[in-house]
Amino acid sequence: MIAKEFFEYRQALLNSGSVYWAELQAFQETLGNLMIRFGLLGCGRIANRHSEILGGGHIHGAELAAVCDPIRARADAISSRFGVPAHYDLEDLISRKDIDAIAVLSPSGMHAAHVIACARAGKHVLVEKPMALRLQDADEMIRACDEAGVKLFVVKQNRFNVPVVKAREALEAGRFGKLVLGTVRVRWCRDQAYYDQDAWRGTWALDGGVLTNQASHHIDMLEWFFGDVVSVHARSATALVKIDTEDTAVATLKFRNGALGIIEATTAARPTDLEGSLSILGEKGTVEIAGFAVNQIRHWRFVDGLPSDEDVIEKFSVNPPNVYGFGHQAYYHHVVDCLANQRAALVDGLEGRKSLELISALYESIETGHEVALRFSPRLSRLGVAS
Repeated sequence: MIAKEFFEYRQALLNSGSVYWAELQAFQETLGNLMIRFGLLGCGRIANRHSEILGGGHIHGAELAAVCDPIRARADAISSRFGVPAHYDLEDLISRKDIDAIAVLSPSGMHAAHVIACARAGKHVLVEKPMALRLQDADEMIRACDEAGVKLFVVKQNRFNVPVVKAREALEAGRFGKLVLGTVRVRWCRDQAYYDQDAWRGTWALDGGVLTNQASHHIDMLEWFFGDVVSVHARSATALVKIDTEDTAVATLKFRNGALGIIEATTAARPTDLEGSLSILGEKGTVEIAGFAVNQIRHWRFVDGLPSDEDVIEKFSVNPPNVYGFGHQAYYHHVVDCLANQRAALVDGLEGRKSLELISALYESIETGHEVALRFSPRLSRLGVAS
């Protein structure tokens, strides 16, 4: 069912008139026998999504070659499901000659060490969000990949959501005019049992809170649509669970173009996930993308309407099976395209660092209680620092 639903999803992207997706479709038809072999480093919760996509044969030109996790049961579970070798030590995985790229799916605080090791072994690297917890770690990751001549991809799959692609095209066409206000809302449910699954969850050193983990993609989209941020002011609380970091946060942002922004993020929605949404308000139009995975166009209104606007809400909303949506699958198509055709990544190390710098500023503001200007050097932010 997932394959059928994704086919419809991809077709909606093509129907949107996206030049990139039309080019990608044409390129995939010429891949022939080319095969990029991926290893997975980390077999926790998110690895189920990655392994399903790669091991299930959903990406033309890519396959799952091996998995690795120090917790043997986790590695063995994915290994047996897809019939690939399991490793329990990083060195065993990166020393394999039959692996071209590695998806780093370990706890966020370990991303830097793992990405650098993979790069030095000559492997291209795809790393889940956030790319790191400290800006200096992000810089070292970028440097290591550059020195090794390998590509670094930071997973921001929501950029590939059908409604997001459509809204981005409207932005690039100038349909919003002057941007006025941008808002993201993450109202998800993560109870104590979720955080108790692993000792690293909800810690400063290895995870961060809702801003770093669950809202990372939404913060990235806000910055992607509205541009550089000048300053932020944030507050947070740990409301319903016992963790070191926050489960609820709010923030206001000022963008360089004069627009304002609002971030509302919580994992304290009960009893289930409520929404993950993005609102874009400009002088000539308003778009709101809602749903629980930024998957449903709720409002699509422009002063200068087009005939095609009438059926946008119906044509460009999708119903994914979970909060991950279909974006990971679209993202892997993009990665294969970049590796095989030497294209630039939509979200490379430098692009991934931008949202990390914004998140670091949010935490700095939380600690100081004051507005924090970007570009800055973190002093009091506890993100990435062991207790």
